[in-house]
Formats: sequence, structure tokens, C-alpha cells
Amino acid sequence: MKVLIVPNYSRPDAVEGARGLESWLDGQGIEAKWAHDKKLFPSRAVDASDCNLVVSLGGDGTLLRAARIVGYSGTPILGISYGHLGFLTSAGPADLIATVGEALAGELHVSHRATLDIESEFVRTDGSTYTVRSFALNDFALSRGGHGDIVEFDVSVSGIHIDRLRGDGFVVSTATGSTGYALAAGGPIVTPEFGGMVCVPVAPHTIMARAFLTSPSDVVEIDMSQERPVIRHFFADGQPVGDEDASWATHATVRRGEGDILLLDHSTESFYGSVSRVFYGQAARR
Repeated sequence: MKVLIVPNYSRPDAVEGARGLESWLDGQGIEAKWAHDKKLFPSRAVDASDCNLVVSLGGDGTLLRAARIVGYSGTPILGISYGHLGFLTSAGPADLIATVGEALAGELHVSHRATLDIESEFVRTDGSTYTVRSFALNDFALSRGGHGDIVEFDVSVSGIHIDRLRGDGFVVSTATGSTGYALAAGGPIVTPEFGGMVCVPVAPHTIMARAFLTSPSDVVEIDMSQERPVIRHFFADGQPVGDEDASWATHATVRRGEGDILLLDHSTESFYGSVSRVFYGQAARR
């Protein structure tokens, strides 16, 4: 048995917890494998195909990195919160060893989380084009550039044109990502069991545009207006897509991914407990 450890290297307590976990795993006869520090080795790949479990030690951003490492392999992910929010994580540092033990024993609930498959199209300054395929657990986002100009774009769903919008951008999220950027932009909180997509305009220049939900089989397309050639960027789970310095984003196609991410938690009620704790402040009132 092998466990991949993905710590937030910018948090000393998370790295210390990872070392303690490695020591405990070694005592159980289980091999521990570390994901590298991405800031020091940004282009190095991590292979989790031979691992039985991935343990993320950090916040939700660290868990999203773990999800990108796992992809569609089906390896379950356990999140231990060392971050500021920890909405996607299952336990805190005090419960690290006990929760990992439960995960290895198959005693935790498995939550199937829908993903996004994204195809982004770009045109280079020399006129040539290229396409980038991306994976996301949380969301895909169109955002205006550093010059601050609003962006203009068309949104279509499964071949039906919805509208031409102007504003700061557009977010297409999974149910998991509904509590992230999509929520901040005015979208709803959606149960993880929902398999469609959440579409939210960001600061639209109209009072008519509203968030909407799609079915799992729908395809969302975003076409950048050629009449307003301003700087704009694409992001998948907060990571830039494409070569931002040498090309322009022109089109994106977003559909449900071919597989789910398996997140481990203690029960089906964990999601609503996190909603209460993070967004309604129930823990602070007790």
C-alpha cells in the first residue's frame, strides 16, 4: 500500500504534520510518497497512479492541487485542514492520524464530485491558433485583464445562444465549485450530488443577467467578441490557461468531465455542516 502526501509547503505546520504522518505510515508498513514543492519545481509532474490514497494537508487550494494530480484515476483524496477555509477538507490537524487510519480501513464516506473538461482556444500574435485542454474540480473562469477593460462575450448552452454579455467575466462551476468563485459572484450553493454546471456572470453590465444551472449532459460555450479586442484571461481552478503573454483567448467549451473525483469525509451530512460553519456562522453562535 502507498499513500501520496500533498502538503502546503508555505505552512510549516502542514509540513510538520506531513512528516508526522510519514512516520506513522512507516510504522504501519505503508510507503509514503511526497508531492514536490510546486513553487520550487513548477514544471515537475507528480504520478499518483500507484497510490491507494492521497492526503492533502493545507486548505482548499492544496486539495485542488491534489485533484489535478489524481485526475480521472479514481484514487480517493482525504483533505486535512491547515488553511483558512478548509471547506473541502474532512478533519483538522488534531485528527490527522485517526482520520487517515479510518480512510485506509475503508471506514469513511466516499463523495463523488463532478469535474469539468475544458477546451480553450487561443490565437497567437502571429495569427496562428492553438487549443489547450484543462481539468477542473471547482470551476472555469473568464476574467478581464490587468488593464481593467470589461470583456464582451457570447454564452451558448448545447447550441442555444443565451446572450451576449459585457462585464468582468463569467464562471462555469461544478457543484463543488459553487461555494467558491461562483458563490462570490452571486451564484447559489449547490449540493455535491448535483451533476450539472453552475453558470454565473461576474459583474454583468445589465440587471437582466442571472446565474443558471445546466443538466449534466449540457455543453457551455463562451465566444469572445471580435468587436471588443481587450485583454482577457481563462482560468481552471484558479490556474492560468494558455500563454497569457503571447496569445489571446478566443473561445472555450466546457462540459462535465469523463470521471469524478472521490473525496473522503465522515458522512453525507458533512457538506451541510460545512455550509453552516463557513457561510452561516453557526459554530460561532454555539
